[in-house]
Amino acid sequence: MSVNRPAAVVVLAAGEGTRMKSKTPKVLHEISGRSLVGHVVAASRELDPEHLVVVVGHRSEQVTAHLTADDRLRTAHQAEQKGTGHAVRIGLDELGGAVEGTVIVVCGDTPLLSGETLRALAATHTADANAVTVLTAEVPDSTGYGRIVRDPADGAVTAIVEHKDATDAQRAIREINSGVFAFDGRLLADALGKVRTDNSQGEEYLTDVLSILREAGHRVGASVAVDHREILGINNRVQLAEARRLLNQRLLEQAMMAGVTVVDPASTVIDATVTYERDALVHPGTQLLGTTHLGEDAEVGPNTRLTDTVVRAGARVDNTVADRAEIGEGATVGPYAYLRPGTRLGTKAKAGTYVEMKNATIGEGTKVPHLSYVGDATIGDHTNIGAASVFVNYDGVAKHHTTIGSHCRTGSDNMFVAPVTVGDGAYTAAGSVITKDVPPGSLAVARGQQRNIEGWVARKRPGSGAAQAAQAATSERNSES
Repeated sequence: MSVNRPAAVVVLAAGEGTRMKSKTPKVLHEISGRSLVGHVVAASRELDPEHLVVVVGHRSEQVTAHLTADDRLRTAHQAEQKGTGHAVRIGLDELGGAVEGTVIVVCGDTPLLSGETLRALAATHTADANAVTVLTAEVPDSTGYGRIVRDPADGAVTAIVEHKDATDAQRAIREINSGVFAFDGRLLADALGKVRTDNSQGEEYLTDVLSILREAGHRVGASVAVDHREILGINNRVQLAEARRLLNQRLLEQAMMAGVTVVDPASTVIDATVTYERDALVHPGTQLLGTTHLGEDAEVGPNTRLTDTVVRAGARVDNTVADRAEIGEGATVGPYAYLRPGTRLGTKAKAGTYVEMKNATIGEGTKVPHLSYVGDATIGDHTNIGAASVFVNYDGVAKHHTTIGSHCRTGSDNMFVAPVTVGDGAYTAAGSVITKDVPPGSLAVARGQQRNIEGWVARKRPGSGAAQAAQAATSERNSES
């Protein structure tokens, strides 16, 4: 086990977040594919802590339900929000009280905080044998933040002074408190029992633990974050948007450093859960969301939104919306296609212009080139579906399945009324409504006989532009004959 592995991480996520002006708890607002608290939990997981507990409070049922997907995580309920010190005490109680080893305390509204920074905090805490280590940052403007006051002799933290209480000299300090700490677990539990509530808010402040431990002769140190923006907390929608921009920029830079070409980062959105392989190419106006994966040499965009979609190597996706779809190796999609959940395109298959698919499996080399809807269907290999085809899958009560075999050629403007099967190698005529199974190798023709009624326009639409054009054409034809 790593010497820097913490015994526990406690995430503080009980606050109401009134400045968000939202019915959604602040920590559940999402950026880059995760909730705010989800980003913090993911960063905390990079430390591989023995225990991870999230302290919930405001709308605790909603927050707890959001977190239940992680079965390695525990929640502790802070029924009354009585301060950060009280919240940490509630979290430790969930773990049985005092914890032997390092306890990291993080805020649930700091989505830019990285696992790398938390690892550096834990390493500094262990190396310096501190009772407490504060994560700090040097900011361009420290107005409104608690200043870090250090001992000039050994660099130990002697105080955290709030802006309103700071002297002019202290206000000139640019190193600030992030609200993230590493504690000796035993000393933390003991000091929390000594925190008082004789302050203007009547709350237990976690920062009081620092002075309690320092007065007891223990060392309080600091670990400085490399990027001060990591400690930014989210309190309103403006800050939420800024954090989204910064995190998106970071994620795109990671993708580009891993070998992905992003033509225009300013117009490209990527979630933290997206994965990719080298030489993928992303054009402007593209959103890569959820668990989307781009294979090697895949080309996506412009103006494309992919959600939980797999794009295999060498596939091309242009001006497309796809949700929970799988696009095979070398396949082409778009422009202006819509792949709905359950769509699976085989190797070198095609879903072309103005094609919509849902719950459909398309075989290798099969093409649906344009202006068609394919729903609840299985199509074999190397088949061509004619333009303006509709798979009529819904009878008003239930959905039904259509199966079209391999090496079929279906005509334009076909309706396949499910349930129906077209056998391998079969053809269907243009304009057909296919309601019965078509045997392999057959030609299906399902349309009425054409009947021309001479002179209908002249009789029914006399004087119209159509009647005049018809009269002129008839006169010309008669003169030529």
